[in-house]
Amino acid sequence: MQDCVSQPNVANEERLIMNTYFAVVHKDAGSAYGVRFPDIPGCFSAADDLDDVLANAAEALALWAEDSELPAPRDADEIAAELVGDLNKGAFLIAVPYIEDDTRTKRINISIGAGLLEAIDATAKTRGQTRSAFLANAARRAIHG
Repeated sequence: MQDCVSQPNVANEERLIMNTYFAVVHKDAGSAYGVRFPDIPGCFSAADDLDDVLANAAEALALWAEDSELPAPRDADEIAAELVGDLNKGAFLIAVPYIEDDTRTKRINISIGAGLLEAIDATAKTRGQTRSAFLANAARRAIHG
């Protein structure tokens, strides 16, 4: 299972913007949740709380991608078959979206309720952010969990 959003570049080739990588999560008694990516040797993460596993894994994936080119992700079924022993012992797979850290910006036009827009602008202002930065950060958090 792979989610991709593609955007053509100037050469009309497809450019991958988002991939979903699968990570295996382990938890031993008295320890943090350990996360590793079977497709990406050396990329790992940990979290004390289950609620933080996805966000920490997404951060680890992004940090790893800063220094190396990510391989193509494999299908969840293929990874699960490889890790059947771990999964039978209580480990589980999570889907971790990778969003390319692209510095290009695009102007977009969206429709949003006036009350929500006022709340967004007020919150962004209190945080010292622009509306665009606030919305981009909120979207990234929603995608990464």
